[in-house]
Amino acid sequence: MDSLTVPSNKVLHSALKEYFGFDQFKGRQEEIIQSIVGGKDTFVIMPTGGGKSLCYQLPALILDGTAIVISPLIALMKNQVDLIRGYSANDNIAHFLNSSLNKSQIRQVLQDIRDGETKILYVAPETLTKEEYLNFFKEIDVSLVAVDEAHCISEWGHDFRPEYRKIKTMVDTIGDNIPIVALTATATPKVQSDIVRNLNLSDYNKFISSFNRTNLYYDIRPKLKKQETMREIIQIIKEMGEPSGIIYVQNRKTTQILADTLTMNGISAAPYHAGLDANTRAQTQDAFLKEDLKIICATIAFGMGIDKPDVRFVIHYDMPKSIENYYQETGRAGRDGMEGRCIAFYEPKDILKLEKFLRDKPVAEREMGMVFLEEVMDYAETAECRRAFLLNYFGETYHVDKCNSMCDNCRYPVEKIDVTQSMQRGLDVIESLKENYTSKMLVTFLMGEENETLKSYLLDEHKWFGSGKEKGVDFWNTIFRQGILKGYLRKDIETYGVLKLTEKGRDFIQTPETVKLGINRSYESMEEEEMEHRGNQGAGALDKILHEQLLALRDDEAQRKDIPKYVIFQDSSLEDMATLYPMSMDDMANVSGVSIGKAKRFAKPFIELIQDYVEEYEIERPQEMVIKTVANKSKAKVSIIQGIDKQMDLEDIAGNNRMSLDELIEELEMIVYSGTKLNIDYYLENSVDEYVVEDIFDYFMDAETDSLSDAYDELSDDDITHTEIRLVRLKFLSELAN
Repeated sequence: MDSLTVPSNKVLHSALKEYFGFDQFKGRQEEIIQSIVGGKDTFVIMPTGGGKSLCYQLPALILDGTAIVISPLIALMKNQVDLIRGYSANDNIAHFLNSSLNKSQIRQVLQDIRDGETKILYVAPETLTKEEYLNFFKEIDVSLVAVDEAHCISEWGHDFRPEYRKIKTMVDTIGDNIPIVALTATATPKVQSDIVRNLNLSDYNKFISSFNRTNLYYDIRPKLKKQETMREIIQIIKEMGEPSGIIYVQNRKTTQILADTLTMNGISAAPYHAGLDANTRAQTQDAFLKEDLKIICATIAFGMGIDKPDVRFVIHYDMPKSIENYYQETGRAGRDGMEGRCIAFYEPKDILKLEKFLRDKPVAEREMGMVFLEEVMDYAETAECRRAFLLNYFGETYHVDKCNSMCDNCRYPVEKIDVTQSMQRGLDVIESLKENYTSKMLVTFLMGEENETLKSYLLDEHKWFGSGKEKGVDFWNTIFRQGILKGYLRKDIETYGVLKLTEKGRDFIQTPETVKLGINRSYESMEEEEMEHRGNQGAGALDKILHEQLLALRDDEAQRKDIPKYVIFQDSSLEDMATLYPMSMDDMANVSGVSIGKAKRFAKPFIELIQDYVEEYEIERPQEMVIKTVANKSKAKVSIIQGIDKQMDLEDIAGNNRMSLDELIEELEMIVYSGTKLNIDYYLENSVDEYVVEDIFDYFMDAETDSLSDAYDELSDDDITHTEIRLVRLKFLSELAN
């Protein structure tokens, strides 16, 4: 590699046409390729869809020898190799070497490399650690080493892999002066410096493309109840014409539930997660790439490096663990330059769940994780341009007017208020406290909340302690976040997010300029705004006139049958009916809280009312909103019902099914709510006093709801236990509702 003649532009363009069929390079690809074929270490930061892979693939094809590409996921390697082979008449031009191959296949790969037929070899970092392979690579001509997903090197990167730390040592073992190409789509300034240091890049060329994906629309929506969120996802997909898309969730079980629900509603979908066997994952991935499968419901195990240009949407059912994860995952939409929709459903409770996973981590890792999660919450709750937020996060300056309403906050802006004095106060506080605290601690200080750290430094006696209480937590979070976006502050990542003043910030304290902001919305206000926005969309809005008529009908039916109103239908069920206009038993069984059994027992007059109403007012029903749901598939259900029929003690039924009594009662509740009638009188006669049964039964006859907590508050003074209330409620609902 010492005496390279760099190919001319004409030669590079000719090679581009010959190997890939393209007439023009994209963005800065040509400059990057010239750097690599010139033997220089090269650092490439290019957003997903920008054409990173071609930057090392073309040099690999035109240089002598074999290029080694280090890739973090085995599942991606076959996809990449298939793509390269697709451009060539020779399948041996590209191979992968990993644990999925048997000994015979490995021998063939190594032989093809020796014969000079293989130009590109994909390996996992673990493969490079094996002495037998290191010795083999010493014997061949290695043209370059490409480190794909290079952010994995940094502990501050979202997919940190300890094996990536060893790459430079292994490359030095293979040979001298081998050019290293580091490539990533997501790297904050901190991660960039870690990559350079760990790969020991010296005299290298660095190419940073804009992180701005102008064709992506960013939208954050409050996560409502599970059923409502799934209904909304189905509506989004059907409105778009059921294009290719990815739905990301945090846990494996939800991938299956989502995929099953979509499939039942006529949308081609499948789950993808690390718990599936390798063959199933490979088949699912191939089906998605070939358009045999429209939608993948996946954990983060899916997507990295997948080259599918026409993904039209990425939905986050759960918010990811970091902004890097979010950016990388949303970046899989619209890689063909056409519009892609990036919709995330946000609920603070989901962030709290992620925080719990950090509790058993080492202190440093826990602190890093908390910084990432706070950034995610800031992003979800900001009222300012989301694109500006994302680009600032990656160190890129951005002017909001260029967003062109391609985020929800710019398309539906909130009213802005003058916060100049508050911004000045926030910066003053940071300076006064010697620039030693994170935004979370600064907000605690301004709110005057009790805190041991602040007390230990006597900061609870500071003149400004509690001076921002009237503004609220959301307000000050926004002030500090916007202080960063406007360049008054910087977040020192090395000290886990401590805020530092910039020169611009110090100037602002002395000579403030007018600052107007849309203030962070609380989750509750986001819900209100979103519900209003959804209501204005027409389809799916609550029909208040119909709702009043349904309430009146329920009153009449309850009086006629002499049972509580909630036994017939809950309030939420009537709201669903006044939104979805169910006109058959099948439609009614898809209404929230209405089982097949309940529909058969109570729905007929409600269906007739809705049919007459729809006809009279010529209502166009939102058919896409009426979704089929996945039935409860309790494996123990049959065994439990058989045990009840045989009048076995509940403790024995629980033991036979390896459950506690509480778990069994939960199963019994699900069975009864699904419409099945159970007779547990035999058990109640032997275990609960007759007067207790009567008292509980009478309570539920007069109660407004079947709430267990309300019942316990009312009945616990009579020494009635929680379990007794649950059992008698089962009897009550089974007899009256089923």
